[in-house]
Amino acid sequence: MAFEIDVLITFAEKDNETAQKSETGWVTQFKKFLELMLTQVQGHKPNIILKSEFDSATAPALNNAAILVPILTKEFALSGRCLDNLETFYKNSSESKINRVFKVMKAPLSLPEQPPRLRDLIGYEMYQLDTETGLQKEYSDFFSQEAEKQYWMKLVDLAYDIHEALVILNEGDAKSSVKNIYKRKSIYLAETGHDLSVQRNIIKRELQRHGYIVLPKNTLPSHASEVMRIVRKDVEECSLSVHLVGSAYGEIPEGSDRSIVDLQNQISAEVALEKKQKQQEFSRLIWISQNLKNASDKQRAFIDTLKRDTEAQEGAEILQNPLEDFKNIMREELLESQERKNVDESGGKSIYLVHDKIDDQEVRPFREAIEKSGFKILMPAFEGELLDVRKQHIENLRNFDGAIIFKGKVNDQWVRMKVLDLLKAPGFGRKKPIQGKAIVAGGNSSLDGFKNQNLTLIAGDTNRSLENLKTFLQDINS
Repeated sequence: MAFEIDVLITFAEKDNETAQKSETGWVTQFKKFLELMLTQVQGHKPNIILKSEFDSATAPALNNAAILVPILTKEFALSGRCLDNLETFYKNSSESKINRVFKVMKAPLSLPEQPPRLRDLIGYEMYQLDTETGLQKEYSDFFSQEAEKQYWMKLVDLAYDIHEALVILNEGDAKSSVKNIYKRKSIYLAETGHDLSVQRNIIKRELQRHGYIVLPKNTLPSHASEVMRIVRKDVEECSLSVHLVGSAYGEIPEGSDRSIVDLQNQISAEVALEKKQKQQEFSRLIWISQNLKNASDKQRAFIDTLKRDTEAQEGAEILQNPLEDFKNIMREELLESQERKNVDESGGKSIYLVHDKIDDQEVRPFREAIEKSGFKILMPAFEGELLDVRKQHIENLRNFDGAIIFKGKVNDQWVRMKVLDLLKAPGFGRKKPIQGKAIVAGGNSSLDGFKNQNLTLIAGDTNRSLENLKTFLQDINS
């Protein structure tokens, strides 16, 4: 169906009032900026109409609107005329299979205060948020540094989401585009605490630009049981979940003592385990902010669990690096999940010989022994950009049959980190079982601290260690 109006913005008159008649009202400014952004996104100027509660919003006018954007405030929620217009639009669009209503939050409004029709929709918060204190207020300067970080990024999100809805609604030349949209891969981008809302929106916008479907599409409910049901349903549809963890613990839903951030991680870990058992592709990326100075004790305990608890880490790679580096890693993960192949296509077995550059000379006899046993050796990268080094490490973790960690001059902490990487290896998209894991001690190194970890420990003088290594390799080959 063709619509005369692309976007109808409905609002309470008070929300567009100004102190002086010469000033431009908030809603009028918003309409101007949205028009500018949509023009850039879709390549032509959209037809956007403003309708306050006192304007004549007749049924025909509402019938002719493809998209409705209510400017949600307390005044809007208390206006009978605004609510009537909203209800009329919903009745006229009831047969539509896609969302055609996008709620814009001019000011903070709790879920109970919002009209029931709008509670489940994701809100585009166009108000200023202080990430340090959590305090919220309306923007007065739309071109400030803070507005650039928050207001305009939300506006970009809104423009892309409206554009996608308009494409789907278009019955003509866009049929092929609709087809592509529904073939896209889904990614679960977990809800965050208030301090990372900007960062989450940056990632969401980039994922959408690259053609991914980002879940959840709606605001998560207020009760824990419903949260867990909906999150599980969404995560099960995805091949990747992304979790951003900052200083704020996040909202705690009714019926739980754990935050939504915590619950989402729990559920995605459970799904990761289930998919691994079914040999289905699923991976998780957990990013922890480097700035945790304002984190509560409860949040610090949650982060500590993420770093140490193997159940919380199921299928996950945990990173604590700059956001730009994390985004690059995420792009690599998405690219490789589409084009992933086994390194050894010949069918021969491989050993990942994990060692540090400082032990390159000491590890040589063991490397030669592995090669003589007929194994392909996978080696870590020591040169190049951090991203390239990590990419090689992850690729090796995906493809090895057996793994050997060499402990020479490195300390126990370095070895523990590599052991943890091996534990996480199934979460990186492996398609075959791990046939053996070992730690080989060089020189006089002790392995007493690594007992009872389901690892083969090979220590002693070089000749004895080489003999024990051969036994380990024979077990993998059998």
